[in-house]
Amino acid sequence: MKNLSYRDMLEATRLTRAGELGQATALLQRLLRGDTPADHRVPNADDPTPSPHEPTAARSVLEKIKHLGSSLGLKRPPAIEPSDLVPAGGQFIAGSCSNQAGSRDYKLYIPSGYHGQAVPLVVMLHGCTQSPDDFAAGTRMNVVAEQHACFVLYPAQAASANSAKCWNWFRRSDQQRGQGEPSLIADITRKVMREYAVDRGRVYIAGISAGGAAAAIMGSTYPDLYAAIGVHSGVACGIASDLQSAFAAMREGGIPIRAPNPAGSAGKSARIVPTIVFHGDRDTTVHPRNGDGIIAHSKADLELRTSVHRGQIPQGRAYTRTVHSDETGQSVLEQWDVHDAGHAWSGGSPAGSYTDPSGPDASREMMRFFLEHRHQGAVLMDAIDA
Repeated sequence: MKNLSYRDMLEATRLTRAGELGQATALLQRLLRGDTPADHRVPNADDPTPSPHEPTAARSVLEKIKHLGSSLGLKRPPAIEPSDLVPAGGQFIAGSCSNQAGSRDYKLYIPSGYHGQAVPLVVMLHGCTQSPDDFAAGTRMNVVAEQHACFVLYPAQAASANSAKCWNWFRRSDQQRGQGEPSLIADITRKVMREYAVDRGRVYIAGISAGGAAAAIMGSTYPDLYAAIGVHSGVACGIASDLQSAFAAMREGGIPIRAPNPAGSAGKSARIVPTIVFHGDRDTTVHPRNGDGIIAHSKADLELRTSVHRGQIPQGRAYTRTVHSDETGQSVLEQWDVHDAGHAWSGGSPAGSYTDPSGPDASREMMRFFLEHRHQGAVLMDAIDA
């Protein structure tokens, strides 16, 4: 941070307040790498760099910018070894998909046990500054999928769409069925389903942070495509419509008044999408109340039975697991509050960024929850082939 001058502080603050989060993020990335910042317009350009003894406002801004940079994940990712990504016998291949909303790359894990039979598919949406490789290494979802003979699909956010590689969950245009990023994620899912033998009743989606928020959107806008969703350290669909409301949601949590695109608006019958939520109760990036909000939004007026289970990982973190079940005893919603954990994938590997190896294994628990649910909707063929 030695290169961060008062002018840099002013410019990053101006860009953030103006809603230019992508430009503010790009500036912070350059500064945190130690690069010389590019020329930029600065209000009050004659203001001096503050001395170490100057009280205030400038230092307060500096601390806020440092925190913003940290919360966006602006740091060098760890080196990733091939063994962190691909279990013996599996394949991890690259692809791309385009539609009217643009184009996105992706990575697909094919388990060694796949020989043309129909197997489940799990879609994984990374967080800000992450990549498919980083997310796969950190969650170890490929390892879990190998044991259950599942495909794992990792769509990649493009830097041209968001310079921090965040999914744009806070924009109304990216919260709608049939347009924006939801249409791209759905089309990538459908492309893999056309090219491989996928069990169409067992297609799931999960993500962390911005990717968790995007997964919640996909559950709301494509309930006919995904049998269940997983949201780790994310927010509920429809809780924000711009940057200001996004920061408010991340800071305070809450429950959206309405979903931006209910299932019925697409001519499909409404259904509650089974949902599993993980959140650290010391998360200072996305407030833990957001986990409660996701469950409350999903639960709506349903009559569900609730049971609470408490436990602790040996030499690791304690947790509270709350299960909401229907009249048949089938779990519909499941919430894991990981105690003393921050903004990181619970039980993940240090081979990837934003992981907490001392927590319960979110990847295994999500896979277990997913495989308990099979989509019985009669609209599956329409959803996949549309």
